[in-house]
Amino acid sequence: MSLKEILPIYMSASTPKKIAENQYEIEADSNLGMKVPVRIYATDALLQKMLTDRTIKQAKNVATIPGIVGHSIVLPDGHEGYGFPVGGVAAMDAEDGMISPGGVGYDINCGVRLLRSNLTEDAVRAKLKELVNDLFSSIPSGVGSKGAIKLSPSQLDEVLVRGVSWAIDNGYGSTDDSDVCEENGQIDNADPNKVSEKARKRGAPQLGSLGSGNHFLEVQKVSEIHDEEAAKKMGIEEGTITVLIHCGSRGFGHQVCSDYLRVAEQAMGKYDIHLADRELACVPNTSEEGESYRKAMFAALNYAWSNRQMITHWTRKSFERVFKQSESDLEMNLVYDVAHNIAKVEKHKVNGEERKLVVHRKGATRAYPAHKDEIPSRYRDIGQPVLIPGSMGTSSWILLGQPNSMNLSFGSTAHGAGRNMSRTKARKNFNENDVKKSLNDKGIFLKAMTRDGVVEETPQAYKDVDAVVSVSHDLGIATKVAKLVPIGVIKG
Repeated sequence: MSLKEILPIYMSASTPKKIAENQYEIEADSNLGMKVPVRIYATDALLQKMLTDRTIKQAKNVATIPGIVGHSIVLPDGHEGYGFPVGGVAAMDAEDGMISPGGVGYDINCGVRLLRSNLTEDAVRAKLKELVNDLFSSIPSGVGSKGAIKLSPSQLDEVLVRGVSWAIDNGYGSTDDSDVCEENGQIDNADPNKVSEKARKRGAPQLGSLGSGNHFLEVQKVSEIHDEEAAKKMGIEEGTITVLIHCGSRGFGHQVCSDYLRVAEQAMGKYDIHLADRELACVPNTSEEGESYRKAMFAALNYAWSNRQMITHWTRKSFERVFKQSESDLEMNLVYDVAHNIAKVEKHKVNGEERKLVVHRKGATRAYPAHKDEIPSRYRDIGQPVLIPGSMGTSSWILLGQPNSMNLSFGSTAHGAGRNMSRTKARKNFNENDVKKSLNDKGIFLKAMTRDGVVEETPQAYKDVDAVVSVSHDLGIATKVAKLVPIGVIKG
């Protein structure tokens, strides 16, 4: 066939077709090596934005990975990433499929945790600058920032194996905190011996630091309640103050990903794996290389949970100093902690048959419905809390996992607003003073380490988080519980 004859066929097979409200699909094209269709959950406007970069192309590439099942999924916050789109989900057969470092990403267990309090907005606004300044001085942030403690090699090993449990046993919180973390903040089968010396050297000095990029700590107020029962269960009341912490495994997780991308690239010839893009580098899940990556990645998961736990501890201490009350008097309880760069073996139904799958969530949040054993007992009768951070000038959301997530997205939903502008473009188009003034005009006090940390994360660089959340809500993947709006922000 001539190019003129092939092109319309290629285009029709590669163009997303609307199959239902907020649902699009691209058929599996064997000519492109696709083994499953691509499923996109988005509004028309969000889809059009995805089509301006490589998001959809990358999702089609993911659909070519050996052992992928169901669909290659793009969530409403989807945008171009390394190999896999950010805001993507891919499930591989646990026996015959692959595991891919790029399907988790460089910031392993980048995630979000939410603290609630009994403080009102008025009480906090009266001391807002003092509070934000205290938090900024207490919690290390910025590129290459170092934590407030020094870990010996044996202590680092403990962190990598025990996660939040290590932090709690060393005085950084209570067992109530681990009760409301995904995996209780400690995933089994992490192995420090599978981690390179370079990763250890990067990680040892950074535990308990926020980092840079899109990571932040926000003081927020609860502005809307949409699900009274769920909000009550979580201790969320309209008009009260919450704290959202967004960070991951720092240089440690980045190095683990770098190390195992090289391992995967070198091993693909051994396993006769051919891919549409080398950034998808993967190895069989049950192979020696696959097992080694998983054990190292799990160590990074535990590092990140411990990291957020220590930041939580110092956040509580800042509130104690500024408001001259104890954390128990302030009722600064952890609501939940979710990971959104992760791969785990889970059980899901595919074509009516329950199978063990390696579910890669890259910029995606688990959104399990009620009565799943993996949900903390406190929330098991209502469903898993889902935390969706917005940009620093817009709202964030608490959602609740729903049954349709199991039908549509392997128990997953979005992880945030998703970028619609590169960091380079943001630096060209915005300046620090204008961004700070815009936030100040909204009643938001910002404290940042660098100019780039401000302009690269300007609200205009991100999609509309309310639109992203509404897609999840309308599809019944995860539904609205409460809307949170920032009043104080710390950036690296």
